Amino acid sequence: MEYKRINTGGISFFQQLEGNGWYWGSDYTGGDLYEAEELFREKHRINKNRLVFISYPEGRLYEPVKAREGQYFGRPAVWRGEIYCLLVDFPAENIIILKCDDKMTSALEYAKIPLNEVKDCYNLMLAVQPLTLVRQGHEGRFQVIWPDKGDFEIGASESFDSRLGDELIFSKWFEDPDYREETVLRSYPRGEILETLRGTLLTAPDGQRWLAE
Repeated sequence: MEYKRINTGGISFFQQLEGNGWYWGSDYTGGDLYEAEELFREKHRINKNRLVFISYPEGRLYEPVKAREGQYFGRPAVWRGEIYCLLVDFPAENIIILKCDDKMTSALEYAKIPLNEVKDCYNLMLAVQPLTLVRQGHEGRFQVIWPDKGDFEIGASESFDSRLGDELIFSKWFEDPDYREETVLRSYPRGEILETLRGTLLTAPDGQRWLAE
């Protein structure tokens, strides 16, 4: 078997970045972002985590920005071919969105949001088309945090999928008694239901939208 060896410094689980074909991986020294926040709030020391990228097809490792003590990365996103990183600075109580440069050797601050604008970091994530910071809380509410603001209730079996312009796309599952799924289209950022579609909405690698009924 032939393979290319990539020294990642111990990070072994990678996921593909939708939008550019690269792969990203992180170590979870304090669990995920929400678990790291819990440790920090309980006065435990959290180790900063690392966020690295592997380019395709070269298979080269990049680490454009390194967290400092008390900082923790979330899941990155791609918008218009550029990579954005989500970083929470717990001591400074800020959520920071970073934009990587073209060479993936550094990252600049793109936006900064006070951490007190969210209840917690549970399901805090970057969405795209266009770039948006959102949060789906375990209390059954969905929050648009940046660049606009919205806060609304969603169904118990409803989960956020993506943003597409002025629409927020959610998936919803049922067992009545057979399992089935629906796609719920809501307005951005207020969350009014615009349309409910039978089936699951899929995104093809070239950006096509497929509805599997």
